[in-house]
Amino acid sequence: MKDILEKLEARRERARQGGGQARIDAQHKRGKLTARERIDLLMDKGSFEEFDMFVEHRATDFGMDKGQKIPGDGVVIGWGTVNGRTVFVFAKDFTVFGGSLSETHAQKIMKIQDMAMKARAPIVGLFDAGGARIQEGVAALAGYAEVFKRNVVASGVIPQISVIMGPCAGGDVYSPAMTDFIFMVKDTSYMFVTGPDVVKTVTNEIVTAEELGGASVHATKSSIADGAYDNDVETLLQMRRLIDFLPSSYSAGVPEWPSFDNIDREEMSLDTLIPDNPNKPYDIKELILKVVDEGDFFEIQAAFAKNIVTGFGRIAGRTVGFVANQPMVLAGVLDSDASRKAARFVRFCDAFEIPIVTFVDVPGFLPGTAQEYGGLIKHGAKLLFAYSQCTVPLVTCITRKAFGGAFDVMASKQIGGDVNYAWPTAQIAVMGAKGAVEIIFRADIGDADKIAARTKEYEEKFLSPFIAAERGYIDDVIMPHSTRRRIARALAMLRGKKAEMPARKHDNLPL
Repeated sequence: MKDILEKLEARRERARQGGGQARIDAQHKRGKLTARERIDLLMDKGSFEEFDMFVEHRATDFGMDKGQKIPGDGVVIGWGTVNGRTVFVFAKDFTVFGGSLSETHAQKIMKIQDMAMKARAPIVGLFDAGGARIQEGVAALAGYAEVFKRNVVASGVIPQISVIMGPCAGGDVYSPAMTDFIFMVKDTSYMFVTGPDVVKTVTNEIVTAEELGGASVHATKSSIADGAYDNDVETLLQMRRLIDFLPSSYSAGVPEWPSFDNIDREEMSLDTLIPDNPNKPYDIKELILKVVDEGDFFEIQAAFAKNIVTGFGRIAGRTVGFVANQPMVLAGVLDSDASRKAARFVRFCDAFEIPIVTFVDVPGFLPGTAQEYGGLIKHGAKLLFAYSQCTVPLVTCITRKAFGGAFDVMASKQIGGDVNYAWPTAQIAVMGAKGAVEIIFRADIGDADKIAARTKEYEEKFLSPFIAAERGYIDDVIMPHSTRRRIARALAMLRGKKAEMPARKHDNLPL
């Protein structure tokens, strides 16, 4: 018996070594951790249980059957806990065949995807691989398709998180693209469909891997990545933090953590947050941080479309999604990028029964040929569609401007807002006073005194929350310092909300 146990341990140790010490050392020299080191950081200590440690590929072409078999076949799979909650994981092992995907490699990922779905628990994929294993040809491609199909089936059922921690190219990119969140590591990770060499051959463009698909590109320009962090350790610790905000599945309900923050806490500083000059910016994140429990806010896509802020916080210990116009950037205007960013986030929250709080300070949609040619109408419609489709609790608070169609889009009462508040500083109108007066009183434009008088009249009549409140479009005009308490009470009241959409096969989102 002892011999058998020793042989088992020897085989396990061989599998844990992956591609061998030399390749592990090379991974460390690149500033990267190995697949198992990453899993150990992500999971609670001692909680990870690995499956299919001894699986090997079955390929025979190109000498693959002659001493080129390594246990695990380039991917580590299993499950564990993150702060006590069950999470499934697969991690590509770059030390084994460059992490390339073979038929059996794909079967391992498929197995853990199926297990996560049955257990109704989140799945995290750690990517560090060079794409499909060329020696296996179509078998590898078929494996990709099987993985992709499972990504789609799991969408909206369990949270799927992808973390790009090295190369991610070719077919490998489409699995992360269909998950809920993608995060990258600065300088050591990149993702693209075709690499720099192919780009040079086909288009004559000379570009580096970082310029083509690095974290700096995908977190700021393409919006592919929801965030980028400095190194493997920081990235994985942030993933632990994110998982704490997420439900285990669409039907599990948001996690509830102990909170030492008083629900009735008042923030008197919010009474002076809005500048006297309506064109002067302020930081909407200050409001979010003062409303959420213990100032803990996990921002999504912080470096992209900064004119809108999205992310997760907690109120009374329960997860809440936040969407807020950011006056510090482009005056908080809605453009194509901001609309897409917010729409994607709103749809995720709705899919997983996460209540949404919306802070509104929006002067309208961004004008110009670039926006119109870029499809602003359809991109703006995505956000409108996303909010209108929500069945989760929607609490909206207008802090300052809510002009034109952007007022409607930002979770207004008319498209489904359950509780809509406004601060006394709110300005709700079709447009700003200057533009409105110049249209209504076009004949008086040459008379400065008349225009000034008309502008003052317009401001007094329309640039306040009370016209909307008189019509019931705003449920109450609240004191800024009481915002946390009022939102907390509204969310508590709405916990039992039931709203149903009419029967259909599926909607036709304006993609």
